[in-house]
Amino acid sequence: MSFASGRHFLQIPGPTNVPDQVLRAMSAPTIDHRGPRFAAMVPPLLEALKPVFGTAGDVVLYPSSGTGAWEAALVNTLSPGDRVLCFETGHFATLWQRMARDLGLEVDFVPGDWRHAVDPADVPARLTPQTKAVLVVHNETSTGVTSDIAAVRRAMGDHPALLMVDTVSSLGSIDYRHDEWGVDVTVSCSQKGLMLPPGLGLNAVSAKALAASARLPRSYWAWQPIIEANKRGAFPYTPPTNLLYGLREALHMLHSEGLPQVYARHARHAAATRAAVQGWGLELLCLDPEAYSNTLTAILMPEGHDADRLREVILDRFDMSLGAGLGKVAGKVFRIGHLGHFNDLSLAGTLSGVQMGLQIAGVPVKDGVSAALSVLAEA
Repeated sequence: MSFASGRHFLQIPGPTNVPDQVLRAMSAPTIDHRGPRFAAMVPPLLEALKPVFGTAGDVVLYPSSGTGAWEAALVNTLSPGDRVLCFETGHFATLWQRMARDLGLEVDFVPGDWRHAVDPADVPARLTPQTKAVLVVHNETSTGVTSDIAAVRRAMGDHPALLMVDTVSSLGSIDYRHDEWGVDVTVSCSQKGLMLPPGLGLNAVSAKALAASARLPRSYWAWQPIIEANKRGAFPYTPPTNLLYGLREALHMLHSEGLPQVYARHARHAAATRAAVQGWGLELLCLDPEAYSNTLTAILMPEGHDADRLREVILDRFDMSLGAGLGKVAGKVFRIGHLGHFNDLSLAGTLSGVQMGLQIAGVPVKDGVSAALSVLAEA
């Protein structure tokens, strides 16, 4: 495509589309991060962020990706040789346990088929007296599988291990309750449900996590200096001021719509997308309806058809980006992101582009868009 008229459709599961009002907020002049205007901005910003996590406790921000927030969760709570329990729900769960190994932790990695969520019934038997932390991905971005965090916590019983949860592709899009569910460290980032560009890593932290005895090396990632500085409206490093402007506007948008309404919107769009997949006659990667993701849908290609070739066709013909299959499902799966700044007409256009792309690529499909539109109309 030599020239593309109109806006690019960015339908990967993140980074997501950044709203115009967030872009405008970020374009404001940078101010002195040691001055009174900045100090006045920080406490209300952190308070507005807490309900999105479902916490009354501390939230820590870093200039980083979600990967940095993963590392912060581990190094602030654990020591070399500590044992952690991880579950293979997809590509990102695999990467997180690999990071834990690289940091000198002992990892019990429960294998999975990438098509099911964590089975809470499997948790008690996997815990040992030496287990210091349980690491779970809430919404696996590579597979479209959502695990029941509250059930995992209940299954842990009175075991003293910390519960750490990756909400990278669920925070601000799927109902999440850090305090109520007994999570100790929640990991997230800016470029998905929070509707920002990449660049902010986040941790929500329980009192139990703050009190953990940790001997893994840390300096930049240390929580306490950040928490102490935040009380004064400051950071112990140069903060990403313009991203914070954008975060303030994004949080205003989320709270103006109302978090229950945000979650309901995402559930509606996910249901419409799954109706389209069923109408096309294709197969979802996730096999458990109770674990279907509300932020993205991963779809298996029929035998003899390549998912990456389909994505190339759709990008070339319709200027729309879809998510690739990652790791062991590379070339077998394409992913439709339907999260963040998104509405019914955007979804209808997305699904129409996918359907036309499937037809052009020679994939035998029926009309699925009509089924999706029926779901949207009924809602």
